[in-house]
Amino acid sequence: SDVLRMSLFKFSILAFVVSFVGITAKADSISLKEALDRSKYPVFFLRHALAPGYGDPPDFNIDDCKTQRNLNSEGKDQATSIGTDLKSIGISFDKIYSSEWCRCTETASLLNLGEVTTFSGLNSFFQNHYNREETIAKLMNKLESLDKTGRVLMVTHQVVISAITGINVSSGVAVAYNPSDGSAVKLSMR
Repeated sequence: SDVLRMSLFKFSILAFVVSFVGITAKADSISLKEALDRSKYPVFFLRHALAPGYGDPPDFNIDDCKTQRNLNSEGKDQATSIGTDLKSIGISFDKIYSSEWCRCTETASLLNLGEVTTFSGLNSFFQNHYNREETIAKLMNKLESLDKTGRVLMVTHQVVISAITGINVSSGVAVAYNPSDGSAVKLSMR
């Protein structure tokens, strides 16, 4: 009886370890080619390209790019390169939305993938320029209303991507997202 209990205990520990290893072995990113299936991940969230600094200046004004943290030359090159990579693989978007911040609209424009529509539901709530709950509610409503057969690109900020997907990303990194089940995975851009 003690031998049986000890065997079951060892088996339970082994099963736990195997299941834990299986969880941690799961890919934390997929390639762009793997993301071609529109039905699996119809939304791509892209963090704006490189805009050095932290937050925005104290005189921030949504209508004046001079008062915002903006893309540098490396960020502009990064945005152009991302657009080229997406085109070369054959990924296109039925709709492209951008935060109203200049670094996001410029990133979206430099991608050269189509017409860009600004959407306040993608605005940053870091530094409390916009209300977090209202912004997330707008974005969730938009995600629920999307055409389930299309693909949408949303150029936004790290805080927004993290709030929706639970994934933190660097500048110019994307997350593939499925609004139907909330699944999300970081995209490997190369």
